[in-house]
Amino acid sequence: MGRDFSKVKRIVVKVGTSSLTDRYSRLDYQKVRKIVREVMDLRKKGKEVLLVTSGAIGAGVGRLGMRKRPKELPMLQAAAAVGQGILMRVYEKYFGKYGQPIAQLLLTKEDFFDKERSKNLRNTLRVLRQWGVVPVVNENDSVAVEEIKFGDNDLLSAHLAILSEADLLVLLSDVNGLYTGDPKHDRGARLLHEVREFTPQLERLAKGKGFGGMKTKLQAAKMACSAGIPVVVARAGERKILERLLSGEKVGTLFLPGGKK
Repeated sequence: MGRDFSKVKRIVVKVGTSSLTDRYSRLDYQKVRKIVREVMDLRKKGKEVLLVTSGAIGAGVGRLGMRKRPKELPMLQAAAAVGQGILMRVYEKYFGKYGQPIAQLLLTKEDFFDKERSKNLRNTLRVLRQWGVVPVVNENDSVAVEEIKFGDNDLLSAHLAILSEADLLVLLSDVNGLYTGDPKHDRGARLLHEVREFTPQLERLAKGKGFGGMKTKLQAAKMACSAGIPVVVARAGERKILERLLSGEKVGTLFLPGGKK
C-alpha cells in the first residue's frame, strides 16, 4: 500500500489534548476550528470520518478559571464533566457552519470488550453513517476509573478503528511522528517516514524521554496494524495535514500492517 491512500474510504482521526489546548491547558477554539475545517474537506471528497477528540478536561479547566490542569484523578474527572458539554458546543458551532450534523459518543473500555455493548455501538455507528452524521468520540472520563481507563485516546481510537472497520487511523498530536532520537536534544535525530516492523528497538525508542505520548501511539499503531489497518502519526498544527497525507505526501510516520509484530 505505501502512501497510496486513494482507496481509503473510512478514516478514524484522533486529535490529542496538546493539539486542542493552549499553553495554560485551556481549550483553544481556533485549533478546534482548524480540525473541523480539515475534517469537512475530507467529507467533501466523499470520505467517512470518525473524530476522536480530547479536550474536555481543557474546556473544564478554562470554564472553572483554573491556572493549570489538575493532577488528581477525581479532579480530572470532574473537570471533564464540566468541559464535555462545552467541547461539544464548540464542535457543534463549527460543524454547524457547514451544515454538518454531529453525534456525541462517550465510551469506555467495556463498550469494546462487552459483546452486547460492542454490538450496540456498532449498530449506532452504522445508522449514523447512513444518516451522514460525523461521530465525535471521547472517553467517558467522568465515569471511567483507573482500572478501566484507556489512559489515552490513542488506544480508544485504535479500538474504534477496528470495531468500525476503518481503512486508516490518523493520530494527530504535537509531534511530527516517530524520530530516531529526541529532536529537541539530538541534532542527528531523523523522522521515520515508514515503519513496517514493530521491533523491540522501536518500542525502546518510543519509551525514551522527550517522546511525550509516543509509547501509547506505538501501542495503538501496533493494535490497528495487527487488524490490517495502517496508521499515520503526524502533527496537527501542520497546514492541511489531513489533505496532504491522504494525497500521498510524505508527512508524519506511516505504520504499515503485515510486518513483524
